[in-house]
Parts: sequence; structure tokens; C-alpha cells
Amino acid sequence: MASFNKVILVGNLTRDPQVKYTTGGTAVTEIGLAVNRQWFDKQSNSRKEETTFVDVTLWGRTAEVAGEYLSKGKQVLIEGRLQLDTWDDRESGQKRSKLRVVGENMTMLGGRGEGGAGGGGGGGRGFAGAPRGGDAGSMSQEPSDFGGGGFDDVPQSGGGSPDEVPF
Repeated sequence: MASFNKVILVGNLTRDPQVKYTTGGTAVTEIGLAVNRQWFDKQSNSRKEETTFVDVTLWGRTAEVAGEYLSKGKQVLIEGRLQLDTWDDRESGQKRSKLRVVGENMTMLGGRGEGGAGGGGGGGRGFAGAPRGGDAGSMSQEPSDFGGGGFDDVPQSGGGSPDEVPF
């Protein structure tokens, strides 16, 4: 039987990314994403909203770019897959599990200097028109690239201002 594991999320970062490196030198960062859902409740005749918090793991060059250019409140589009982590709790000895997203493609949304409180719009690429691959706002990494980066073909600028994204 065929299976399919794909997640697409647009949300705001709940904390600043902190990049760490594995013993093999691969960059990894954990980001928290707040994803809002709004609807109209006919029973109470009012607008409702709920927020879901999602943990996302980014690897390689994507993790480094997130650490350098993203901060709390920034809006981002993540494409990836679900992964279930399981472990034994050291204190209680019980089995624990957590569902997380492993990000395979990241697109920064909104313009420079825009916070995340407004929910997007403005100067960035929209959801439907987000190009894929090596454009300025999108970082893509295939699962097979997680060990090595895979972004040698992204052009690097030499001497721009500190506010410019160097690719």
C-alpha cells in the first residue's frame, strides 16, 4: 500500500532559532511555529481563533539560514514531513513520544523589518506564488542532503550591506 507524508505550514516563530552542530559538523536547529486558525461559530454568533504550536527541525544550510535571518515573530512557510520521536522518560521510566515536523523546504515570508504580529501580506512572497528552489527567499533541502548542506550552487554576494540576504 502506498503512503504519503507531506506537511505545509505557514506560521510565526515563537522563539529565536539557535543553531547547533552535530559531531559530524552538520547544522541543526529547532524552531517553534505558531499556526493560527480562524472560523465563525454560528452557535455563539462570534469569530473564533485557535493557535497550534508545532516544533520543526531544520538541518544543514537551511538551519544556518534560519539562525542567521529569522527571529521571534517572523513569518515563515515550512514544507516537510512528520516524524514521531519516542523515548523512555528518565524520571518515571514511562515511554514518551512527540510528533514533530522535519523541514525540507523553508520560505521566508514578509518583507525586511516586518514582525509577525500582522500575519503576513506586505512585501514578501505569498503562499500560492512561492517559487521553489534557489531563489532569494526559499531554502530547500532534500532528505538525502541532510548530511552535507547541498547549497553550493546558491550565488553568494560579496560586499552588500548587512541588511541584505547574501544569496
